[in-house]
Amino acid sequence: MKKTVLWIGALLVGAVLGLLGWGWLNNLMDFLATVYTRLFQLLAVPTIVLAVITTFATFGSKGSGRIFGHTLVYTLLTTLAAAVVGALLYVVVSPGNLPVEAINQGSHAIEEAPQQTYYSHILSVIPNNILRPILEGNVLSLLLLAFAVGIGLSKLPESENKSVVVKGLLGLQDLLFLLIRGLIWTLPLGIIAFSAQLSAQVSAGVVANSIGKYVLVVLGGNVIQFFVVLPLFLMARGLNPLHVLSKMMPAVLMALFTKSSAATLPVTMETAEQRLGVKRNVSRFVLPICTTINMNGCAAFILVTSLFVMQNGGTVITLPTILLWILISVVSAVGNAGVPMGCYFLTLSLMSGIGAPVAILGIILPIYTIIDMIETAENVWSDSCVCAMTDHDIS
Repeated sequence: MKKTVLWIGALLVGAVLGLLGWGWLNNLMDFLATVYTRLFQLLAVPTIVLAVITTFATFGSKGSGRIFGHTLVYTLLTTLAAAVVGALLYVVVSPGNLPVEAINQGSHAIEEAPQQTYYSHILSVIPNNILRPILEGNVLSLLLLAFAVGIGLSKLPESENKSVVVKGLLGLQDLLFLLIRGLIWTLPLGIIAFSAQLSAQVSAGVVANSIGKYVLVVLGGNVIQFFVVLPLFLMARGLNPLHVLSKMMPAVLMALFTKSSAATLPVTMETAEQRLGVKRNVSRFVLPICTTINMNGCAAFILVTSLFVMQNGGTVITLPTILLWILISVVSAVGNAGVPMGCYFLTLSLMSGIGAPVAILGIILPIYTIIDMIETAENVWSDSCVCAMTDHDIS
């Protein structure tokens, strides 16, 4: 409880500092925020790899299969629910079309946006060099390698060599979590910096050019998923949502400011084990997978934004269209990387592929910072819920 109060206090202090409008202070807060983001990203990659390898190697691929099954089912159900909530809100709120002038202005903002086909995306996941995924931080490639090494170790006959390798990996994991705990201890300073950075951006008018009903649908869908749908999932499994959220609050706050569920992963794992009491073999297997495939906020964003862009391009939004894009958004979200603006560029690629007016995404870009923050917080909250439910089921 004391830590939660401290983090909330740091949040308020940072907001006040950002509103002061002092240039040197804003620069300092930007620097500190970047330092914390880089440090958590540094720890995220080895956390993912070691967690998956040691889980498979220690508990065996057969034992992990049950955990993976629960994780996959809950991930698909929560992601589908997020997309359905977004679709229902879109129908109810019914955003109108933008003026042509605004769409033309938006085209300048996305000229340099990277574009990627699904074929190239799949190829980028399959590593051809063992060091490249590590250097590039390619989470999906690292998961493939970790699965292969972990399953390989579990299949090796018991021997002194196998014991040495597994103990060495477990020792590295213990060292890693010691570093994570030290970083979390200094987290209030990081929260002040993140909060000040956001406050300065808002006061400078970054989010002033909102587009009304569209933003209402996106943010409203995230809020409903966060405070209604996910708690209902927890209650259905006999878990108290308020208890789970209060224990996982450090991870949710960290996600809000880093805008990266992958960078937040070290905090999510440490918080789940130390505060929520999730078993190590569950948290260190479920959370790295969820960070990669459990994207509730991304599914809702892809669906709502795609419908909005297509509608402005002249497409009539019918029930079959909505159902088709619910499926597309769920599949796309599962394959999306847990990095800042990942959903934005994925949606851009989808819209480019069907010839929709992607210039509208240039209008959305100035307010995407806020959307991305809320989406990432929802994603990590969903990861936490899936982890808690899986731990409950496995017990």
